[in-house]
Amino acid sequence: MLKDKITKALSKAFDNKLADAVTEFEGIRVTKGNYNPITGESDDIVTKYTGRGVFGSYALSLVDGESILTTDQKLTALQAEVTNTPQINDKIEDYTVINVTKDPANITWSIQLRGG
Repeated sequence: MLKDKITKALSKAFDNKLADAVTEFEGIRVTKGNYNPITGESDDIVTKYTGRGVFGSYALSLVDGESILTTDQKLTALQAEVTNTPQINDKIEDYTVINVTKDPANITWSIQLRGG
């Protein structure tokens, strides 16, 4: 299958030619769990996942000061190597996930990250 061949080739490139640019990362998602009506609080459910990818910046032509800031980071990660689907408001390293898209072949995630 073509998708498998492309995924294998990109993974190999991550291991070899792109190895200097590839970074392992951890993602954390915190969601609310069971609600306690006595305390009025909910348990936090923490979901962690890992992966590896290439962190970079956005082209200046894409920066509009609203949806994409000059300080935003773009993480390109292989879907096959990320142990859970990234979601908006997850934390990856010191960044918050602002947007998550995938390529048409479902091989990579493009994750927009914002510091703070």
